This record gives sequence, C-alpha cells and structure tokens, in this order.
Amino acid sequence: MHVLGKLERLLLSVAPWLLAVSVLLRTWVLVTGFGNDSMDLRVYWSLAPHVLSGDLYDVVSPHSPADFPLPFTYPPFGALVFLPMTWLFWGAAQWSFRVLSVLCLYWLVRTTLRLVAGQRWTAEARRWRQRALLWTAALLWMMPVFHTLEFGQINLVLAAVVLAALVARDDAVAGAGIGLASGVKLVPAISGLYFLATRRWAAAVWSAVAFAVTAGAGFLVDFEQARRYWFVLFGDAGRVGPIATAHNQSLRGALSRSEGHDVGMSWPWVVAAVLSVVVALVALRSAVRAGDAVIGVLSVQFLGLLLSPISWDHHWVWVGPLLIWLAYGRVARWARAVLPAVWCPVMFLDVIAFQLDRQPTIWTVSRPGWLSALGWAYPAFAVLTLVVVAVALHTPARSRDRVARAARAG
Repeated sequence: MHVLGKLERLLLSVAPWLLAVSVLLRTWVLVTGFGNDSMDLRVYWSLAPHVLSGDLYDVVSPHSPADFPLPFTYPPFGALVFLPMTWLFWGAAQWSFRVLSVLCLYWLVRTTLRLVAGQRWTAEARRWRQRALLWTAALLWMMPVFHTLEFGQINLVLAAVVLAALVARDDAVAGAGIGLASGVKLVPAISGLYFLATRRWAAAVWSAVAFAVTAGAGFLVDFEQARRYWFVLFGDAGRVGPIATAHNQSLRGALSRSEGHDVGMSWPWVVAAVLSVVVALVALRSAVRAGDAVIGVLSVQFLGLLLSPISWDHHWVWVGPLLIWLAYGRVARWARAVLPAVWCPVMFLDVIAFQLDRQPTIWTVSRPGWLSALGWAYPAFAVLTLVVVAVALHTPARSRDRVARAARAG
C-alpha cells in the first residue's frame, strides 16, 4: 500500500499534464483514426429541423452508412432540444458538442468523487480535485466514453444531467431534471425509481410532471407527428437499430445473439428481466440503507441499461463512476478486487470492435457460441455488479439505526 500511495502522489502531482496529454491524444485519434465523422451527431444536427415541418419520422440522415439508414429515434422534444445546435455550421457543432461532452465527463467524475469522499473532500480538497483531473484523463480511454465522442452521442451530457438531478436537494429541481432528460431520451425515466427508493415523493411527482410537459410540447408543435411517435413508433426497437449487433449490450441483445433470433419479450427475456429487477432492487435497498448515493444511482442506471431493448455499448458510460466508487467508496475489500478485474478488460480494450470484426453484418443474428458468450460481457458483468453490491453493502437489521444516525450526523 505504501508503494501504491507513493505512485498515486506522483500521478496526482502531474494530473493536469496527464489530462492535457490524454485530451490531445484522443483528439488526434478522433481526427485521424476512424473517420465516422460523428455519425450519430449528424442525425441530430441534420434532422432536428424537421420537427418544425412535421416529417421528423419520415426522413433519414443523408450521412447514413450504406447498410443502415439512420432515422431520428428520440421523442419530438429531443429534436426541439437539438434545434439550437443546427444554427451552427457542422464543424462548429461537432467540436462544440465534443468539448461539452468532455466537460460533462469531468463534472461527472468530480461529482462522483465528492459524493464518495463526503467530509474527506473538505479535509483534503486539493488532493480530491487532482484526483478528478486524473480520473478524467483515465476515463477518456474507457471505450464507452471514447465511442460516445467518436459517434457524437449524448450519453455523457445526459449522465451529467441525471446525476445532478438525483443528488439535488431541491425536489422540484431534482424531478424536473429527470423529467426533462427523459423527454429527450426515454431511458433516464428509470431514474424515478431512485426517488421512490429514497422516499422523495415530491421529486417523483415533479419528474412525472416535467416529462408530461415535454410530451405536451411535442404535441403543441405538431399533433400528428407526436401521436405517431407515441402511439405507432414507440416501442419499435427495430427502428432504432439491429437488435443483435455486438453494439447492443442489453439483455435482449445478448439473448438474441445466443438464441440466434430476436427474442423480443418472450419467456427467456422475461425471466432474465425479472431476475435483473429483483437483484437491482436488493442492491438499491442495500445502497439506501448504507446511505450510499453513488451506488444507489448506479444500481438504477444499470437496471435501465439491462432492460432497455437497445443499450449501445457507448451507453455504458456509467461504469466510469462505478470504478471511482470501487476505488474510494466504503465497500468490502473483496468487491474492490473482483469488480475491477472483470470490468477493466472490457472497458479499456475494444471488445466490441473485436466482435464487430467477426460478425458478417450488423443485421446478422446467429454467430458462433464463443462469440455469443463474449457478447454477454456488459450485461453479465452488470448483473454481477448488482449481486456484489447487494452482498457487500448489506446492512443487518440491528445496525440500521446506527447507520441512520451516522447519515444524519454527516
């Protein structure tokens, strides 16, 4: 431990420089390495104006790949949010969004560290700020983060908004944040479960109200367009993308690759979903009892990623805060050893690209058994994480009062 402490002090002393080098190297890779030119961001940028002309769900991005025409898949409110970005020329929009995403990553890291550190942040503020820079530099090399920047996805922005909302003290602000984020992209709606678990009833109500406002805004702009989204297109996962491609790291995607066909909501998916819900709720209960906001939030977010029909690999940016929690949180030592050992190889090596190179097309469902097994990496480790959390944070009934008193004293 003494050696590790000395190494950490050395790294912290040069943390700003390490972050600068990491940003420069990642920028160089984005500019020269892949050439997809922020494919998903182009969908938002080129199609958002169609929300005003009523044909938002009839058009596809002119920059779509040959094998997959890319439509706008978010609610109408999402297009309204993206409208200001369309006032910029493409290069400015692309790099402004990348800068915003990196800033959101830093904010996500810093907020997670503050929550994990508690009073330790106040006692050693400078060291914790250095850790925030160091972790941001490291997480830029985590594949979901990099692919978010590569594709021009909104994951880091939404993660920052969701975390800010869930830990906000004011119920109206907290609920409105989740409701608005859900109005842009539906998956953050699972976050309302955290309000219920922590008995923040007012925040839960505010989130429902804010979400209803976002849906209403879509109907006000174009009633028929909004009706079509919510009553015709909503739930059509095939329109979002190929279910079984290696990019899709949800339960449905993993099961479909194993079964050789889209399992939909058949009994294999129902069984896996029910088990995931049970494990996640136990983990969430343990987190709430332990007064651990970070792992409580992560338990809910992992559940959302598991249950969503499509959870692209770049949606899993929440693993970053998990690694921070494992490094500094109050968790059993064996959990700190097990979870990083399984997560780090798949997060920092491009396991998804390895699978993509070995599938005939993104639409091919059936594949060799070993490749199907590898395609379980994210969802399987997410379930393992929830199980570990449920066990490592279990608070016996006789100690609940002591934990509650400690939380109030903090």
